[in-house]
This record gives sequence, C-alpha cells and structure tokens, in this order.
Amino acid sequence: MAEITTAMIKTLRDATGAGILDCKKALTETNGDPEQATDLLRTQGLASAAKKAGRDTSEGLIGSYVHAGAKVAGIVEVNCETDFVANTDQFKALARDLAMQVVAENPLYISREEVPAEVSDREAAIYREQSLQEGKPEHIVDRIVSGRMDKYYGEICLLEQAFIKDSDLTIEDLLKDNIARLGENIRVNRFSRIAVGD
Repeated sequence: MAEITTAMIKTLRDATGAGILDCKKALTETNGDPEQATDLLRTQGLASAAKKAGRDTSEGLIGSYVHAGAKVAGIVEVNCETDFVANTDQFKALARDLAMQVVAENPLYISREEVPAEVSDREAAIYREQSLQEGKPEHIVDRIVSGRMDKYYGEICLLEQAFIKDSDLTIEDLLKDNIARLGENIRVNRFSRIAVGD
C-alpha cells in the first residue's frame, strides 16, 4: 500500500478540483495511482453531476470570443445556480471556450432535442436512400441510418460536438466535468455566431 502524501493530495486536487477528503479517498482506493484516482473522481463527479442536472440555473454570464482578424465572433449564454460560481475564473474560462467552440464549429442547435422533426426526418430519409443505393441489406439499414444520424448530430449540435481543445471530450462531457468541479448545475441557454458577409 502506497503512502498517500499531502503533496499527492494537493496535486490531485489541483488537477481535478475535487475536495481534499475526496482526493485522499480516491488515492487510497487506487493505491496512490494519480491517473486511476483522477478517473475515479471523474466517474464519481459525473454521477453527482447527473443528480444536479435538474436544478435551477438562473445565474450565469455571456461568454464571447472574437476570432483573429475580427471577421467572426461568437457569444454564448451559460447559466449556473449562483453568481458566486458565475464569477469564478473557471466558469468564465468555460464560457469563453464555449464561445470559441461556436466560432470554430458553427453549431446550429444546442442539442438534438432542439432539431426540428422535419430536419431530422429529411436527413434520415436521405441516409436511408443512400444506404439502399449502396446495396446495403435491408435488415441493417436502420442501424446504418442511426449511426449516420449520430454523426450528423455530432456536427450540428453544440453539446455533441468534439471539444476543439480536446477531441476526446464532447461539449456535454466538458459541461459535466465543470458541474462536477464547481458543484452546481450548468447549462448552455443560447448562442449566436456572427460572421462578416453572412
């Protein structure tokens, strides 16, 4: 059993934003392995983030980003539960990252639930027809269409896009990580992207 030092706990706390006792417990459970402890804390944090998802978010701020050359900009309204969290550097950085994401990836909707049925249905019909024309067997066409629709939502829905600073994370993962670290529910309320000439 590895000795859990104060330095190890501090390093893990700095990396994850978790509480001291949670960091010590995670390090103890993982025999002092910082990577496993981080994974454990993230798993626990995501579980607690799911519990916070229904809580009211009436505070927050507007994040903005203007790309070099001032030809394109994005703004995002990000909400949380208290103005205390809204004023933290971490929350402000999240809002700016989300505005940067909007500029870089040009999402059309926040989530797939916002995509109008006629848009989804039209896209699914196109994928179905493509699959049939490619000679795919009828019994697997639905799975192919479902996979292509997931990819489509990953392009047009902000929450499903890969985060531009870490492609292993989706924006939804990024929000859940921040919910776990900040201890409050966080949600994107709306966004806008402005480009010269559009």
